[in-house]
Amino acid sequence: MQLTGHITPESLMSLEAYSKYRKAHKDEVIAHRKLRSVALGDHITLQFESEMTIRYQIQEMLRIEKIFEEEGIQQEIEAYAPLVPDGGNWKATMLIEYPDVNERKRELARLIGVEDRMFVEVEGMARVYAIADEDLDRENDEKTSAVHFVRFELTPAMCAAVKAGASVKLGCDHTNYPAHRSMAPETLASLAGDLR
Repeated sequence: MQLTGHITPESLMSLEAYSKYRKAHKDEVIAHRKLRSVALGDHITLQFESEMTIRYQIQEMLRIEKIFEEEGIQQEIEAYAPLVPDGGNWKATMLIEYPDVNERKRELARLIGVEDRMFVEVEGMARVYAIADEDLDRENDEKTSAVHFVRFELTPAMCAAVKAGASVKLGCDHTNYPAHRSMAPETLASLAGDLR
C-alpha cells in the first residue's frame, strides 16, 4: 500500500491487487492500528487514524462490497478520506463500548456530549478539545452515539513540541466520565509522524 498523501481512485489498488496485498500485509496494518489505539478508562477507545488506516478501510469496503465502478469508489473516498490527518491535527474514531446492552443504553444516555469533552494536552500547553462529528450529528436528546469522529487541532508550537518529544495526555472531563492518561511513547511516536 503506497502512501501518497492524497487518496484518489488512481492511488488505490484494484480488487485483485488488494487481495494479494491484504494476504501479505494484514498483520502489519493491524499492528499499526493497535499501536494507534488508546483506551481511556474502561469504556472509551480512540483509534487515531492515519493515511494507512484509512486507505485500508477504503480498500476493505471496496473488497467487501465488490465495488469497482468509478462512482462507487469515489463515494468511499469521500466518506473516509476526511479522516486522514492533514499535518496540523490528529483525527480519531471514538468508540464507546459496553458489552451489556442494557448498561450500554443507560450509559449512552448519561454520556450525552462526551465527544465534546475529549481533549489532548501537550506538556506545558493548554488543552485542545475535540471537534466532533463534523459530518453529521451523532446524538439526540436521549443518548449519544457509540461511535464518534473527532479532530484535535494543534498549534504549530504544539506540533513542534510533540515532534521534539513532549509528553501528551489524552483525557475527558465529562461529568459522568472523568478520565485521563499519558499516551505511551510508541503511540506518541506514531502520532508525531502525522504532524508537519
